[in-house]
Amino acid sequence: MSSPDAFGSPAVAKIAGAPISWGVCEVPGWGYQLTPERVLTEMGEVGLVATEFGPDGFLPSEPAAMASVLSSHGLHAVGGFTPLLLHAPDHDPVPEVRRLLANYEASRAGTLVLSAITGLDGYDSRPELDDAGWHTLLANLDRLSKVAEEHGVHAVLHPHVGTMVETGDDVRRVLEGSTVQLCLDTGHLLIGGTDPAELTRQAPERVAHTHLKDVDLGLARQVQDGRRSYTEAVRAGMYRPLGTGDVDVPSIISHLRRRGYDGWYVLEQDTILSEVPHGVGPVADVHASISYLRSVLARP
Repeated sequence: MSSPDAFGSPAVAKIAGAPISWGVCEVPGWGYQLTPERVLTEMGEVGLVATEFGPDGFLPSEPAAMASVLSSHGLHAVGGFTPLLLHAPDHDPVPEVRRLLANYEASRAGTLVLSAITGLDGYDSRPELDDAGWHTLLANLDRLSKVAEEHGVHAVLHPHVGTMVETGDDVRRVLEGSTVQLCLDTGHLLIGGTDPAELTRQAPERVAHTHLKDVDLGLARQVQDGRRSYTEAVRAGMYRPLGTGDVDVPSIISHLRRRGYDGWYVLEQDTILSEVPHGVGPVADVHASISYLRSVLARP
């Protein structure tokens, strides 16, 4: 692929940001929300050339206005994280996705990141899904992939803590029961019990989008065994700048590059802010992750 990477050189990788690294999240009560102006300005200052959309309301909903805001900060649209109810037999997600895809076309975004939400607020608990629910979820994933393809957009499923696709068994069921491609979120997979490096080794052809984040495994295990809620662990710093946690980022990138991966690397370090940050703020960790990622990508 010939697109430039985040630093303007011929594409070795395409590096993007995400507002969640600045604490901007769709979950009610998540924390202090920084302004789009600050977040987008700081993305440009650290050399990013693209961003995911962020939650509803972060960017203008009207496509031309969205494109204008991003262009004024030197940024392109990648696509966005889209929480959808996919397992309920009386709910059809297709009309909502068709509405979203009209904006994708106008903003030239190419990746629809699907998340199979539970229907509850937040990500601290989830119900068990029965066989009928799984049948509906898997069928909806294939339907939405085809709808997105009609618009020239890649639909990918994001395994995510506190959603209907979280655990290693959930991920295997998706891989075996649908044709949808994956968003490889290195943090959520690890917390949910899937080794992201092993997944990229076993099924790199299913990875079409990547969210790179690092994780403090000690805090992740407290989420796994119920000693902390997911939100509590994020607030305690479970997500770390790349290279300072327990995710094997070099192996993941090596496996992907050997198979010719040409999708985005989206830097994500889920953050909760309790107040207006003093000093530099969250951008310091983003800058550290970019520096680390550049060093890994420079390896032969």
